[in-house]
Amino acid sequence: MNAGRLLVVDAPAPSDVILVLAGETDHRPARALQVLDQGYARRVVVDVPAATIVYKFTLVELAQEYIRSLPQGASVRICPTKGLSTREESHDAEKCLVSEDGTRVLIVTSDYHTRRALNIFRHEVQGKSFSVAAARDDIQFGARWWTNRQWAKTCL
Repeated sequence: MNAGRLLVVDAPAPSDVILVLAGETDHRPARALQVLDQGYARRVVVDVPAATIVYKFTLVELAQEYIRSLPQGASVRICPTKGLSTREESHDAEKCLVSEDGTRVLIVTSDYHTRRALNIFRHEVQGKSFSVAAARDDIQFGARWWTNRQWAKTCL
């Protein structure tokens, strides 16, 4: 019963850059912009799978269009990723983070993915310190995971 609470870490700390992990494209970017506006960092880097195509557009092209539409667009940049696992993504992101000032990184990912992502980045990426902010999506997951079929599948 406590698995849901164990999976979720929502402890953003002041950072040099916010890193949005690839995957979900609605709640994660919105949460990143929220913590940006709250002053947790001055820049956002968004991981975007480089090889994915939606109809005739790459996800990178779609992400660029999205960023251009944002009032905070000047503070947001894309990190094209190739990895299909969080561990591989950490290595892709590390290459993009090299060009960012500072060593403190605030990861934004789906709530159920926070503890796992934080542990992987801390293990795989040297010379950086990490905190994490949870992007909640009540369709995908809730702490009372056993009360909803989708949440149970996500938890397990």
